[in-house]
Amino acid sequence: MQVSDVLDGDWDALEPLRNPVLVVALRGWFDVAGVATGALEWAIQDRPVTVVASIDPDPFFDFTQERPETFIDEDGDHQIRWPENEFLVTRFPEGSRDLVLVSGVEPHLHWTTFANCIVECARKLKCEVVVTVGATVDGVPHTRSPLVFGSTTNASLARRLGLSRPQYQGPTGVVGVIHERLEHEGITAVSLRVGVPHYLVNAQHPKSSAALLRKLEHVLGVPTSHGEMYEEIQRWEELHDAAIDGDDQTTSYLAMLEDEYDRRVEENIPTGDALAVEFEKFLREQQDGNDDTAL
Repeated sequence: MQVSDVLDGDWDALEPLRNPVLVVALRGWFDVAGVATGALEWAIQDRPVTVVASIDPDPFFDFTQERPETFIDEDGDHQIRWPENEFLVTRFPEGSRDLVLVSGVEPHLHWTTFANCIVECARKLKCEVVVTVGATVDGVPHTRSPLVFGSTTNASLARRLGLSRPQYQGPTGVVGVIHERLEHEGITAVSLRVGVPHYLVNAQHPKSSAALLRKLEHVLGVPTSHGEMYEEIQRWEELHDAAIDGDDQTTSYLAMLEDEYDRRVEENIPTGDALAVEFEKFLREQQDGNDDTAL
């Protein structure tokens, strides 16, 4: 199966993008409680978007696990809504760049072909960096703002942004396959992940989504509207408080998590402005290097 068989894109009709970065979030193993996909959807909910490409769901899903949905449209006709992986372009004239976003669903099958679709889209739209965002269970207290950790195989970018180099070895999801394909094709990839309190994993966590968006805003230099999540954050924090109220064992455990969290945040974490400046420097150096090669 070739990428051209499953990736449908209208590349030529799109006006050139300004310093685009591709941001990917996939509901599944690397998106606990829908935190990452929810974050991207929140960031563009009031912004105009253009669908520039889509991946045919048929070869990639076991529909007994990821079932399509039936619905009645405005004309009263029955329709089927299939799992979607669409590439959306949104422009940020008030920011540093335009974004290409995928807020979709992790496929069950043909992961290499799916990853190659991500690579092909990044190439077609001239995205110099691909950022994947995800959420994992962690020992983070719900009373604190979750920390966002990042990694990249690019040594220069890791040094500039204070990111780690990937060290994990073992079972992975499609995001791991995407990163391997990007590295193989010479496209810089960054992984950002936020923690979700493991003792409240079945709840919703807008505070974790806001933390991801805040990090993206600092690094990429585009507004993400994370500040408008305050009321939703407050509402869910009250529900989280109520869930452990009266449970002395969980309350003691929470206090231990808070102490550990406070020690971690005392480390030297770069400011948002510093991250954005270093990211811009990195992109300029990448562009200069490409220009030299062309000469």
